[in-house]
Amino acid sequence: MGSHLQALARFEGIDTWIFDLDNTLYPPHADLWPKVDQKITQYIADLLGVDGLTARAIQKYYYQVHGTTLNGLMKEHGIDPHPFLDFVHDIDRSNLPPDARLAEAIGRLPGRRFIFTNGSRRHAEATISQLGIAGLFDDVFDIVESDFVPKPARQPYEKFLARHGIAPVRAAMFEDIPRNLEIPAELGMRTILVVPDGRGDHKDDWERLITEGPGAIGIRFDAVTPDLPEFLTHLVRELGRSGP
Repeated sequence: MGSHLQALARFEGIDTWIFDLDNTLYPPHADLWPKVDQKITQYIADLLGVDGLTARAIQKYYYQVHGTTLNGLMKEHGIDPHPFLDFVHDIDRSNLPPDARLAEAIGRLPGRRFIFTNGSRRHAEATISQLGIAGLFDDVFDIVESDFVPKPARQPYEKFLARHGIAPVRAAMFEDIPRNLEIPAELGMRTILVVPDGRGDHKDDWERLITEGPGAIGIRFDAVTPDLPEFLTHLVRELGRSGP
C-alpha cells in the first residue's frame, strides 16, 4: 500500500489530464474495438478487392509500419480519410455500459481534461456519451486535428500541447499502448499505462510492453493499472488529502 501511495504522490501539481480513448477510457474486454477492427478489414477488402484474410494481413502491416491503418491507406493508396473514418466508426455501442465510477473520478480531477485519440472526434464523442462521461472534457484532439499524423509520432503531441497551452511537466497521460507514452515521457509528462485485466486483450505481440531486446520501451511508467476507474478514485482521494 505504501508504494501505491508513493506512486500517487507523483501526480501532485498536475493540472492537465490527457486520455487516450480506445481500450483506455473503456476496458479492453468491451467489444467496441473488435467492431472497429472488423470494419477496417471490411473496408480494405472492398477497396482492394481481396479476401478477408488478405485484407487482415494488409491492415496489420499498415498499422505496424505507418502507425495506423488509415495512415498506410493514405500513403499507399491515396484514399480520402473522411469516408474511411465515417465507415469504420459506424458501430453499435449500445452494450457498452455507462461507468458511474469513471464519471465521478474524472469529474473530480483538478484542472483540465482532454481526449487525445488516433480515432475521430465523432467516434470519441459517441463513445464517451455511451459511457456517461460526456461533458467532462475540455476538448477532443483527434486524428483530423493532428493532420492525420498518428501517435506515436512526435508531431501530433507537440501540436496538441501548443494548441491548448499545456505545460508537459504539469500534465499526465493515460494510454493502453506503451509506445504511445514514449514521447510524453520525453516531454516530461507523467505517464500511466492502462493494461488489460486478463479479459479480451486485442493487442498484437509487438504492441505489448517490451522491456528487453529490439523494440524495447525505454521508459519507466509513473503508474500501471488494469482498472482505470479504481486508479482514478484512489488518485483523486490522495490529491484531496494533499491539497490546501
